[in-house]
Amino acid sequence: MTSSPPSRPSPGSPGRGGKSALYGLVSAYLVSEAGTSMSAVAIPWLVLVTTGSAAATGIVGFAQMAPYVVLQAMAGPVVDRVGLRRTFLIGNSVAAVIMCAIPALHAAGHLNLPALACLVAAAGAVRGAADCATAPLVPMTADLGDVPYERASGIYSGASRTALLVGMPAAGGLIAAIGASGVVLIDGVTFAAGVVILVIFVPRSVGRAERPADAISLRNYAADLAEGLRFLRADRLMLGLAISAALTNLLDQALTSVLLPVWAHDRVHRAIAIGLVGGVLGVGLLGGVMVGAWLGPRLPRRMIYAVGQLVAASPPFFALAAWASLGPVLPLILVCGIAGGVLNPISGAAIYDRVPSRLQARVLGAVKGTAWLGIPFGSLFGGLLAQTTGLTAALVTSGSLMLVVTLAPFVFPSWRGLDRKPTHAQVAPQSAQAEA
Repeated sequence: MTSSPPSRPSPGSPGRGGKSALYGLVSAYLVSEAGTSMSAVAIPWLVLVTTGSAAATGIVGFAQMAPYVVLQAMAGPVVDRVGLRRTFLIGNSVAAVIMCAIPALHAAGHLNLPALACLVAAAGAVRGAADCATAPLVPMTADLGDVPYERASGIYSGASRTALLVGMPAAGGLIAAIGASGVVLIDGVTFAAGVVILVIFVPRSVGRAERPADAISLRNYAADLAEGLRFLRADRLMLGLAISAALTNLLDQALTSVLLPVWAHDRVHRAIAIGLVGGVLGVGLLGGVMVGAWLGPRLPRRMIYAVGQLVAASPPFFALAAWASLGPVLPLILVCGIAGGVLNPISGAAIYDRVPSRLQARVLGAVKGTAWLGIPFGSLFGGLLAQTTGLTAALVTSGSLMLVVTLAPFVFPSWRGLDRKPTHAQVAPQSAQAEA
């Protein structure tokens, strides 16, 4: 299998949308992610105050994230036929309706644990399909404005970090004012707002369907999905990035969805503690993303990535285990956030460099799906570990596992590929060899 590098438009090409398409995409993503960050605080808090159970909180987190991960990894062949832009719009519109239904049922007194789990599972499924389309739109809209991939990846990551910075602290305060269910309603509204922004700023010509919709069949779907997976399997660096992210995400999810809320509930006794930790983390992540976005083309990718991950990943677990107040925790969280923020522009640019545009929905979906594979199990892991061993033991155990995982870039030779920028024509034959 051979593939030529995708052509990039010349800077300022008329009629192609310029940089506004990229900024529109990022804005739509920022708004919807801000709501999601608020909901990430509100839903665990709603379960905790209703049931008092860390295990129940983990079950709801699993119900939301498992369909998200599965659809993000497997929706690529369908996205190719529906179109990237159209999939984004449909997925986020349906998610808006589902999230707005949660506070409506709560107000009517019909929101029990099984109903909540089913609703967040449905929302996770449609968001997974929508996000499978979002990542491939980044290089496409970057091409319209001739934006370097490090910078585009950094701006995209910066939107996520900004959403975390705004959403989590806002949720901590709003829960006290309007209740957790009211915050979930805001999340639904932000999905609708993201749809409107994308319609306005991203042209219909961007992300059109790669293949006719009537060509889909179970056999074609399986063949298309397998092609993307073979490409990922053949590239050891991308596979290493995905597996490392799967493990770190599992442990991060245990922290953010269960261990941090339990720490705030049991030791600080205030929901706003979750928001403050998330907000400070967001400040650090945003600062790190800005460094990675603007200096990325000149930074030694592998060493910066390895050191940044080592500094960012495990210390928050040990800090929460050691301290029961925000004073010493917040400065350390800020440093960890800065170190972690540099990672996404580097890994994102490396992946965009290596994947041909015609395969990006399938390959990027497989990469992110693999990377997020641990997230639903992280909620279960954190809930069960905290329930059976206690909060401190759960934090120390999780932090120790995270430390081991983050040593991979220092140990495995394939990570040296971060410092090289192969063309698509160089990478594609590797995938072809894997097919033989």
